[in-house]
Amino acid sequence: MSELDPWRLLAFVALAAVTVVTRGFFFLSDRPWRLPHWAERGLQYAPIAALAAVVVPEIVMRDGGLIATWQDARLFGAVAGAAWFFARGGVLGTIVTGMAVYLPLRLGLGW
Repeated sequence: MSELDPWRLLAFVALAAVTVVTRGFFFLSDRPWRLPHWAERGLQYAPIAALAAVVVPEIVMRDGGLIATWQDARLFGAVAGAAWFFARGGVLGTIVTGMAVYLPLRLGLGW
């Protein structure tokens, strides 16, 4: 490992200071701080947007590019899970259904 030079040390200290200041900013005020209505409404969609940003590329991409064939177990598992969710609802059933379709195709057929 390379030696810790002064510029690297300065960068670490600066990043630590910025982190402490930004995270401690809300403790400096004496009165309660409220988000604007538009920000609260936007944060309601943040978890589903983050989940989609992680899950969708995992389903439709392989080795950095879009999949080129329909013979991919992830596609069928995702469709089966989505069908279960829209028909019956519930996260557990969605996961079980998606995996029940995905695993035989992946392990049995090698997709």
